[in-house]
Amino acid sequence: MTAATPSPLFPQAPDSADAVLEGLDPEQREVATALNGPVCVLAGAGTGKTRAITHRIAYGVRAGILHPSTVLAVTFTNRAAGEMRGRLRQLGAQGVQARTFHSAALRQLQYFWPKAIGGSMPRLIDRKIQFVADAAAACGVRLDRNELRDVTAEIEWSKVTQTVPADYAPAAVKAGREAPRDPAEIARIYSGYEDLKRDRAVIDFEDVLLLTVAVLQDRHDIADQVRAQYQHFVVDEYQDVSPLQQRLLELWLGERDNLCVVGDASQTIYSFTGATPDHLLDFRARHPGATVVKLVRDYRSSPQVVHLANGLLAQARGRAAAHRLELVSQRGPGPEPAYTEYTDEPAEAEGAARRIRELIDAGTAPSEIAVLFRTNAQSETYEQALADAGVPYQLRGAERFFDRPEVRKAGVALRGAARFGGNDALLDDVVDLPSQVRAVLSGEGWTSQPPAGSGAVRERWESLAALVNLAHDFAAARPGATLADLVAELDERASAQHAPTVQGVTLASLHSAKGLEWDVVFLVGVAEGMMPITYARTDEQIEEERRLLYVGVTRARERLHVSWSLARSPGGRASRRPSRFLDGLRPGSSAAGGARAAAGTVGGIERGVTGVGTAAAPVVRRAQRTPARCRVCGRTLTDAGEMKLMRCEDCPSDMDEGLYERLIEWRAEQARLTGQPAFCVFTEKTLMAIAETVPEDAADLARIPGVGMRKFKRFGADVLAICAGQDPAGVTDDD
Repeated sequence: MTAATPSPLFPQAPDSADAVLEGLDPEQREVATALNGPVCVLAGAGTGKTRAITHRIAYGVRAGILHPSTVLAVTFTNRAAGEMRGRLRQLGAQGVQARTFHSAALRQLQYFWPKAIGGSMPRLIDRKIQFVADAAAACGVRLDRNELRDVTAEIEWSKVTQTVPADYAPAAVKAGREAPRDPAEIARIYSGYEDLKRDRAVIDFEDVLLLTVAVLQDRHDIADQVRAQYQHFVVDEYQDVSPLQQRLLELWLGERDNLCVVGDASQTIYSFTGATPDHLLDFRARHPGATVVKLVRDYRSSPQVVHLANGLLAQARGRAAAHRLELVSQRGPGPEPAYTEYTDEPAEAEGAARRIRELIDAGTAPSEIAVLFRTNAQSETYEQALADAGVPYQLRGAERFFDRPEVRKAGVALRGAARFGGNDALLDDVVDLPSQVRAVLSGEGWTSQPPAGSGAVRERWESLAALVNLAHDFAAARPGATLADLVAELDERASAQHAPTVQGVTLASLHSAKGLEWDVVFLVGVAEGMMPITYARTDEQIEEERRLLYVGVTRARERLHVSWSLARSPGGRASRRPSRFLDGLRPGSSAAGGARAAAGTVGGIERGVTGVGTAAAPVVRRAQRTPARCRVCGRTLTDAGEMKLMRCEDCPSDMDEGLYERLIEWRAEQARLTGQPAFCVFTEKTLMAIAETVPEDAADLARIPGVGMRKFKRFGADVLAICAGQDPAGVTDDD
């Protein structure tokens, strides 16, 4: 029988703990071998953070330091959790729990509900929109579909920031949120929503976290049971944790510090959901003994793309900017980013489609190309341009333009006006096509001025505004066109885009592109008013827009195309200018205000203090488990006996025979006094290890495998006295 041929789809697991470390760079290797908590990994875009933390878990498991069932790795999406589980299986570390915060909490809540609360657990609702609508109706408030989405988002933000209904209004003002309705009104709806859920015996996804937190806070026996199960935690995308998720993590940990967090403050782009990078940035302050590893070797992008990414953040301001990482590309040179200015938006879309067609014809796979934009409403122009160019495409994180509810409803209204417009009072005083469309869509919620703030209401307005703009462009291209002609044009466009989904060029918003990468990326609409978006007014909001563009840039591996248009439609006033974020970076521009680039944080390792205390009362930390290596030959040890000796069985020993004999005699006396078997005091392997290393102080003794915290407290003084050639103080009877 011959050995199986390795398959790239099913790679063979590394054959040893040391083999797990092969191929890691020095910083990634430090992450993988730093199995003592607390550890903070600051990982720039494309630096292999998932590789580092999965190898860390796998190395700990394969080296015998971590038991798979005691490890809990949490992240933010099911896709990321699934990827992590897959990588761990490939590394031979099956059995490790890799879940989202919600799924981990839900599993615990379901298990402990009968014990903690009794009865059956309430039904978990997937969508809360209808409940919010019912609560609003009970309050005498009528919300349309998009207002419902926005009010629901406010309720979700309140719950993840642990804000109760009575505190919503001041909390929203303090956070600078653009409330979609009067804050007092939202607070009433929020309160009614909570009452309605209780009456109907249901809970939502935020309740899963809140209830798990409540159970762990109130029931110490359950908290102890969870902590006995999970003893080592890894948190990915730590810059995105909410206050509620952070509280749950703290309860999982208890008084322990076996925690490894991974994140990048420069990729914080979800603050509107309650995420905050403060927990990441404050990690060292909360854990003075933490090891901090900075990953800056960028394996994803070319030096030219990395240079632009670094330049974007060099002029950033604020706390996150002060902790930015200076990426260093590990790839060969590539083309310089291309910057293109167009006269109008259709020309920009056509230009992008034309270049994409050329790339595909030259051999680039459509799946390796992406078009990224700031808002979903921008997608329609690019959908049409790609369809016209015969380029297959797929949308990510958004409905196709003509599938959006507001667009479909607007189409019905326009079709009705085209057929029966003579009887519509709205159209009595309008003659030209654009005016007719504006009049019809005003009944669907379109206004001449955009609504304040962001959210579903703004997105709906953007979609309707796109139809109004299309009417202007259609009338300009076909003088004398009627409303019926426009409806026929819309139907034709919609029909062309209802073809079955194909694997093609990705169209995505910048938010939905997070965590993905392509060979070629087109960043479109990079103009003032869109990047940063118009409603970003505060310094914090502007800086988040900059980070959003940074995320877009770092999605590209080889080629990056950045474009903007001077006008919205053909023949329009050229009043737009490129985004301020490109000042000093694109050819022919200078840095805004002469701002100087701030120095970025370089990669490396910072080790924390292992013990903190006063001179009068020094603190000895619990012995931390590290990967066991033979102190003679350096091989990673996995055998329990060898791990206690800290050397291979067949490596030479330098044991102090006299010390070993004294320790054996002392152990026999302790066993007699306590009525325990001798091995319950210390095993012979542990005594041999002590006699070989001859610890001089508490820290040395605590590092020896087999000397746990309980035994250290009970026997440590005696053992150190014997090692120093002194008489032991004697046995203590308290455990």
